[in-house]
Amino acid sequence: MHPFESLGLKHDGRKLWVLDQTQLPDAEVWLDGSEPEAMVALIKRLAVRGAPLIGVAAAASLATFAHRGASATEYAAACASLRAARPTAVNLMWAMDRMKDAADPVAEARAIFEEDVRLCEGMAMHGAALLQDGEGLLTHCNTGGLATAGIGTALGVIRRAHEQGKRIHVYADETRPLLQGGRLTAWELWKLGIPSTLITDSMAALLLRDGKIQRVLVGSDRVAANGDFANKVGTYGLAVQARFHSVPFHPVAPFSTVDLACADGAAIPIEERDPAEVRGYGPWRWAPEAMPAWNPSFDVTPADLVTSLVLDRGVYSRADLQRGVLAEVVGKEKSE
Repeated sequence: MHPFESLGLKHDGRKLWVLDQTQLPDAEVWLDGSEPEAMVALIKRLAVRGAPLIGVAAAASLATFAHRGASATEYAAACASLRAARPTAVNLMWAMDRMKDAADPVAEARAIFEEDVRLCEGMAMHGAALLQDGEGLLTHCNTGGLATAGIGTALGVIRRAHEQGKRIHVYADETRPLLQGGRLTAWELWKLGIPSTLITDSMAALLLRDGKIQRVLVGSDRVAANGDFANKVGTYGLAVQARFHSVPFHPVAPFSTVDLACADGAAIPIEERDPAEVRGYGPWRWAPEAMPAWNPSFDVTPADLVTSLVLDRGVYSRADLQRGVLAEVVGKEKSE
C-alpha cells in the first residue's frame, strides 16, 4: 500500500497507525491498527474517534488486512465486525458497505481517505463564508483534524475562517464526560494558533446571555432525512440555549453522515457507554463507585432548532430541510 497521513492517522506502506486520542493532550502516542480486530478495540475505547475518521480508519485497516492476504471469509468477517464497532456514527457503516463490495480494497480505502479530505475542504469553504469578522464562536466536542482525514468539519470551518484573516474567538466546551473538547479541541486550537478559551459545558448559557457568542458550530455523527441530527451528548442543550438567545446554530457534516434511511431523529440509534465514564476519568474518580449513572454518548437535536446545515455540497436552511432537500442533494450523490 502507498503511504498516507493525516493528523490522527498514518500508513507507512506496511502498517496502519492511529494517534491514541485517549492520551492527548499530554502524550502523542501512535498505535498499530493494521489488524481489524485491533482496530475494533481502538474504535470502541475511543483511541480513534470522530464519525468521518472511524470510517476512514476502519477502511484502511480492512485494506491492510486484505493486502496481507486475508481470505474472502476472513475479510467478510472483519468487515462485519468493524461495521458494528459503534452504532451511531453512520460514516462507519457507509465506509464498510463500500469496502464489502470493493473489487480492490486497497484502492477503495485510498479513495475513501482522499474523498474525506475533499469533503472537509468543501465544508470549510461553505461554512467559512458564514462567519463574520469579529465573531465569538462556540463549539462542542472535537470536530477537527483528529475527527477526520482532512481539516475537520465544524473546526475545519473555524480554521479556514482564521486562515482567511477573520478575527474570531472560539469558546470550546470541555464536553463531559470524556472531555473531548478540553483534551482534543483545545489541543488543536492551540497548535493552530486560533484565539480560544476553554469552558465547562455549564458555562455556555452565560456566554450566550452576555453576547459573547455570535454563532454555534457543531459536528454530527448522523443526520436524518428531515435534518434532525445526532451529535455528542450536550449538543441538544446548546441548540435550545442558542434558540432562546437568538444565536445562529449550525451543524457541519459531510454528505456521508446523512442517513436517508432514518426518516427522523427518533430512528437514530443512540450508543450508551460504560456508566463508569460518568463517575470518573482515567485514574480519577469523583463519585461513589457503586453510584448508578446514565451515559448516552449522543443526543438528537431536532431540525427545528437548526439555522442551517453546512454540508460539503453547500449550506441548507431550516426551510430547505423542511422541504426535504437532503433526499434530493444527498440521495443523488450516494446513488452515483
